[in-house]
Amino acid sequence: MPAPAKARDLCTTALRRAKQHSDVSHVEVRWLRERNERLRVREGAPDGISSGNSSGFSVRLIAKGAWGFACAQADTETAVLRMVDEAIGVARASARLQAQPVSFPARDGEVGEYASPVEIEPFSVSLERKLEDLATPEAELRRGGAPIHSAEAWMHWTEIDKLLLTSEGTDVSQRLVFGGTGMTAIAVSSDGRMQRRSFPGFPGSEGLQGGYEIVARTDLASAAPRIRSEVIELLAADPCPEGVRDILLGSNQLALQVHESCGHPTELDRALGSEISLAGGSFLQPEDLGKLRYGSKIVTLTADSTAPQGLGTFGWDDEGMPARKVPLVQDGIFVDYLSSRETAAALGRESTATVRADGWNRVPMIRMVNVSLEPRSGSLEDLVADTADGILFDVNQSWSIDDLRLNFQFSCEIAWEIKHGKRVRMLRDARYTGMTPRFWQSCDAICGPEETRIWGLMLCGKGDPIQTMAVAHSAPPARFRKVEVGHS
Repeated sequence: MPAPAKARDLCTTALRRAKQHSDVSHVEVRWLRERNERLRVREGAPDGISSGNSSGFSVRLIAKGAWGFACAQADTETAVLRMVDEAIGVARASARLQAQPVSFPARDGEVGEYASPVEIEPFSVSLERKLEDLATPEAELRRGGAPIHSAEAWMHWTEIDKLLLTSEGTDVSQRLVFGGTGMTAIAVSSDGRMQRRSFPGFPGSEGLQGGYEIVARTDLASAAPRIRSEVIELLAADPCPEGVRDILLGSNQLALQVHESCGHPTELDRALGSEISLAGGSFLQPEDLGKLRYGSKIVTLTADSTAPQGLGTFGWDDEGMPARKVPLVQDGIFVDYLSSRETAAALGRESTATVRADGWNRVPMIRMVNVSLEPRSGSLEDLVADTADGILFDVNQSWSIDDLRLNFQFSCEIAWEIKHGKRVRMLRDARYTGMTPRFWQSCDAICGPEETRIWGLMLCGKGDPIQTMAVAHSAPPARFRKVEVGHS
């Protein structure tokens, strides 16, 4: 969808101004407009309805071998020219302290448009219909009263229009539309013990790229009776036993596992130390490329910004690099990072097109796209039938992982003990722990495409000031041998 003429004219003016300076070697001018909407029904009534709009310009450039950045929420030529001059001033000041000049290979510019496939425009749907689509499943969750303590259902929508012009000739317009819907029920026993069940996954994992058709496909109303029944059953369930067991991770839980123990450690800025003071570092070092065994031979992890419905799907990243699919771990071996043009060049590699900013007033940085575990074959029930003594975990409840993304602990809303190929009992308060390479090396079975779905994580945080980014992970269920389990 083309950017408004005025926005394009102002971006062109800013680009022209920056290129007039002889010490400016690279320029990126962005315009972005975002609107969003959030709705929630809780305890039978609308709650937390909000909406917002924001738009503005930014310029990122290299002058005297250093980066400069500035932004402006204005719609006048004077404002964008001032923005450019400010960015040049920042770069010149930074150059006095910078040990090495910023450098990466030049490339031909990209030209084109990208738009999310949308069947039903979410912002055209009435508020009344949206609230009704939430109220019906929320009422079902509360049906019958105790031991149901509380219930809620929600949905959220975001629309982003953006334009990128660069000194290399890039001129790309994009329209991204995404959202999702979910629900949660909480039950409390007579002695005060609490359990939670969420659908379609843990809260915040329900986002997809597309329009209001996502609501019908998610179908909260059909799932609500099962979720209500399970949360009540969990109150009487046995706690997860302690020990070492084979474990199976459902698709939703595996998505978060991939996010925390695969996505973050493969961010090259973390590995190079630039995020160490906030987001942390990485146990993966450049000398590990092509050598370190990350997982078993059946484990292949990819970064794919072309995947249908993914929140990390686009036409071009915020450096103008075209969307692509690249392996991060190939047949168990660590082979690539999520990278920018600058960080990739430092290793003599090409950017993986994974640079994004969460708004017009934020600096583009390396972010996950759709980081996914590639499927193999078979169903979850096949995997259960092939497990003699194990535990199936799904839907995350809490997690922790160290700054290097090495040692972790996850607890889940629901689990089932497996004996001789059958689920024999539901388990509550289940957790598992591990160390990233050892854990992924123990993976001996991965389900097929029919069991694979993409999960959107809406609020991945990184940077200073903090940026929250929508990312996604495609994940089939998988099995891991001899993992330490217990209960929280």
